[in-house]
Amino acid sequence: MSYSEPNSPKLDYIFKKTSDEKTLVLFNSIATAAQEDRPIKLKEVNLTAKQYYVRISGLMEAGLIKKYKGKYSLTLFGRVVYDLQMLISKALSYYTKLRAIESIEMSNGEGFPKEELTQVINALIDNHQIKDIIMKSNFAGSTKDDDKSSIVEKKLSRH
Repeated sequence: MSYSEPNSPKLDYIFKKTSDEKTLVLFNSIATAAQEDRPIKLKEVNLTAKQYYVRISGLMEAGLIKKYKGKYSLTLFGRVVYDLQMLISKALSYYTKLRAIESIEMSNGEGFPKEELTQVINALIDNHQIKDIIMKSNFAGSTKDDDKSSIVEKKLSRH
């Protein structure tokens, strides 16, 4: 099953085009340079002219960047990929804490109370996006009654 439109690049193609470190540096430099409205210097990305243009071409083919008025910037798709890449980078900074949460969860098996696990997650993770992903995956196996009660609790806590 494919989740992309017929003419859109495939996920593995996007990963291939962004898989080497120099291309990621270039991609990130384009993102930050566009935000700061400044040009990218070859010295900044530590590439020869040929390496630069080969990578630029690959990023353009993948639909991640565009050239407008002589400047490279991210496409809308490129912005989404960039934001997700930043989220992955942030998750890497929590890697040890995520492993600790998994260890706690696995050492106590199914009997570990959700409330206590939530307290552990809240104590260790301060990024709401990562916390939301963890909470969603940790409580995905909960019963419908549990889901309904947590929705009611959330609504009540907002008022």
